[in-house]
Amino acid sequence: MGDVFSREKCYDNLQIVQRLIRPETGRRNPEHSEDTNMGIREEVHAMKLSAPHMAAVSGEKRNAALAAISEALEANQEEIFAANRKDLARAEENGISQAVTKRLKFDEGKLKAVREGISQLISLPDPIGKVQIDRELDEGLRLVRVSCPIGVIGVIFEARPDALVQISTLCLKSGNCAVLKGGKETAETNKALFQVIRGSAVASGLPEGCLLQATAHSEISELLGCEGDVDLLIPRGSNAFVRYIMDNTKIPVMGHADGICHTYVDRDCDFEKAVPVLVDAKIQYTAACNATETLLVDRKIAAEFLPKAADALRAAGVTLRGTGEAGKILAEAEEKRGGTPVPFELMEGEDFRTEYLDMILSVKLVDGVEEAVDHINRYGSHHTDAILTENDETAEYFMQMVDSAGVYRNCSTRFADGFRYGFGAEVGISTSKIHARGPVGLEGLMTYKYRLYGSGQTVKDYAEGTRQFHFRELN
Repeated sequence: MGDVFSREKCYDNLQIVQRLIRPETGRRNPEHSEDTNMGIREEVHAMKLSAPHMAAVSGEKRNAALAAISEALEANQEEIFAANRKDLARAEENGISQAVTKRLKFDEGKLKAVREGISQLISLPDPIGKVQIDRELDEGLRLVRVSCPIGVIGVIFEARPDALVQISTLCLKSGNCAVLKGGKETAETNKALFQVIRGSAVASGLPEGCLLQATAHSEISELLGCEGDVDLLIPRGSNAFVRYIMDNTKIPVMGHADGICHTYVDRDCDFEKAVPVLVDAKIQYTAACNATETLLVDRKIAAEFLPKAADALRAAGVTLRGTGEAGKILAEAEEKRGGTPVPFELMEGEDFRTEYLDMILSVKLVDGVEEAVDHINRYGSHHTDAILTENDETAEYFMQMVDSAGVYRNCSTRFADGFRYGFGAEVGISTSKIHARGPVGLEGLMTYKYRLYGSGQTVKDYAEGTRQFHFRELN
């Protein structure tokens, strides 16, 4: 009787929520309320009521929704590209740098990449309902811990349209509801993408309140006040922005501020292997948080390696700046071959905390792996750092001692990505050590709950010693 009432009550609540939400936008419908100026707090509260229903949707239905989203993105690509052209034209008018504009662009290549990510997501096992603990505490008293979605996740992200697709589809696959706030520079593209994604999700049978788009900058402050309804905030942006979020909300926050990544070239590196890896780490996508910002070179090989690396980097359009010692080596190498010294800006100390997101690279020489590790742990952002070496012992020291979410050997820092890790995509990269670290995919969007199945036991029985726990693992 109680179970039947509970299901009926949940169904009634869901129907109320769905009537309050406009299907084309995911926003509350003022026609069903006396308040025609409802803010995002009320809308997020309605989403909170949808969260248990979203978590209860079968894996098959969530995968079908993702497939429908992928097809709809392709079918509506011209409208999406047209919206993106408006954003790019506005960016040009406002003098936004080329490095940032590259992030704003959403073209055939980006569309193909996000659809590949969706396909990968569909192929992944359903993360909901995985049994993590199955333990008999006593005869007739069984404890089971199962994975479940976090609930309502608010993601405030940079002006990058492909991020909207990745974040929304990851949240849907993991059974979470999501509030999305993208950068204003891609407002038109975000709107077009969101309408396609949410429309396809709801048409596939997901709850009306599965996705919500915040469009006004003022709504960020409102969202920060939604403790109790938003279970987790994931901000992506500048250090100052992420710090502002952390300092102005009671909601748990997960993410990273800076992406000050390093590549350390060890004395035992393979030059032919190291130079292409270094160039890729810097230029493959300069505006990404996993692009290398600082090059550290062992002094023992600096005179030979640094000019070779500088030639390749400068040929790719990278400007070098760094310590006087590094600048002197480059100037002497240029003088030996009769060339004109290339301008080299000097830097030291706190300058190495700089995240460029541009075609600029900091350079410093170090006395071996220990000094390299010390520099990275002092000036880095604990994001992703790489060592280029053929020495197993040196590599192991580096990977053990560098305190970062990702530590690599003989490969580009640009591999720090949820898609490249086989996660399908990511909602962001976390540099914290609590809950999730590194690229945050499905696993990072899950929590768990304990289910205890009894047969009339009371704590009094165990307190008085009439019954005893025997803690037997069942599976």
